[in-house]
Amino acid sequence: MCQLLGMNCNVPTDICFSFKGFSERGGATDEHKDGWGIAFFEDKGCRSFLDPYPSASSTVSSLVKSYPIKSCNVISHIRKATHGEVTLDNTHPFTRELWGQYWVFAHNGDLKSFHPDFQGDYLPVGSTDSEQAFCLIL
Repeated sequence: MCQLLGMNCNVPTDICFSFKGFSERGGATDEHKDGWGIAFFEDKGCRSFLDPYPSASSTVSSLVKSYPIKSCNVISHIRKATHGEVTLDNTHPFTRELWGQYWVFAHNGDLKSFHPDFQGDYLPVGSTDSEQAFCLIL
């Protein structure tokens, strides 16, 4: 299963220290090598970094580890693929805009026999059951 890292603070804080150990699980100290992503909420904006490569060896991950982005809310995900190919469009966390603000979603696990019929405004870009669930929730 995938792994998640979240941070919620009352003052903007960087996640460099915690992310260093977490990112090593993406191919160095664990088998979660099918991509990774991180989202930082900043005021009304959301800064996201996604990479379909293992976080332990990703140059984008190295940037996040060394660049102290301050945020009150951060969500990070390292993936072990079960549904969908290892591609950028299947990399979590997924981000969408609703009601004038950004919403971010990452999921750990399988949704067996989950095949929703999409008829709303939110459609999955990739082929993961996680993104399908996010679009259905929205």
